[in-house]
Amino acid sequence: MVNHLTWIQAIVLGISQGLTEFLPVSSSAHTLILSRLFNWQDPGAAFTAVTQLGTEAAVILYFRHDIAAIISTWFKSLRKTELRAQPEAKMGWYVIVGTLPIAILGLIFKTQIETTARNLVVVALALIIMGLILGYADISAKHIKDESHLSWKSALIFGVGQALALIPGVSRSGATITFGLFMGFKREVAARYSFLLAIPAVLASALLEMKDISGDTYANWPATIVATVIAFVVGYGVISTLMKYIRTHSFKIFVQYRIALGVLLLILVATGVVSAT
Repeated sequence: MVNHLTWIQAIVLGISQGLTEFLPVSSSAHTLILSRLFNWQDPGAAFTAVTQLGTEAAVILYFRHDIAAIISTWFKSLRKTELRAQPEAKMGWYVIVGTLPIAILGLIFKTQIETTARNLVVVALALIIMGLILGYADISAKHIKDESHLSWKSALIFGVGQALALIPGVSRSGATITFGLFMGFKREVAARYSFLLAIPAVLASALLEMKDISGDTYANWPATIVATVIAFVVGYGVISTLMKYIRTHSFKIFVQYRIALGVLLLILVATGVVSAT
């Protein structure tokens, strides 16, 4: 096992991050699985947090007009009360409120997230359990609410879903979309809000973790930057494709994939092909 992240590893992990960040299949789980499967050292939570900047840059680019309108209207509404009823101003507040759960729980359970939670048995169970919940939510949901139905309460519930993604294998987009479906939101509405909601959480996480990359002899900055750039390029293509796909398709294929991957992972751990830790 090499004592630093190689260019090949950075490329593979960057592609994996870009492919899986927006799909409800957990990008952090795939990073862990690939590392253990190829007998690579775990690049760590800091590497994952920083490379997510690439995929969040893709979100910002894809929704750039929406984000600009939200930020502009929200700031203006602080001074002009007549703007506070505008959908963009409300969305700004909903993103802030929805970010609170992951911010609080992320700080409280930081140590467990970086150690205990990165166990492949935990990852496998999270993949299976959340896959089943997503499947049930998708089948039972009414799919009738649009963004006009967002409220302080629903924003907070979405935020709780996002906080669950602190556990590798849960999936940030998967959990938030699942909670949105249970509340009756349309697939594309839940997905769009999920992606917008992730921006402040990912940016804050990356800023907090950057210092750990600087002192990490394995997940070094050059390789991490390469992985981040690749994640951005691949991620942009994925988010564009996914938003079109879910307008006319269910999440069934992702549910099946999660369950199959989780079961396979448990078998690989049980037979000693890969190590759980």
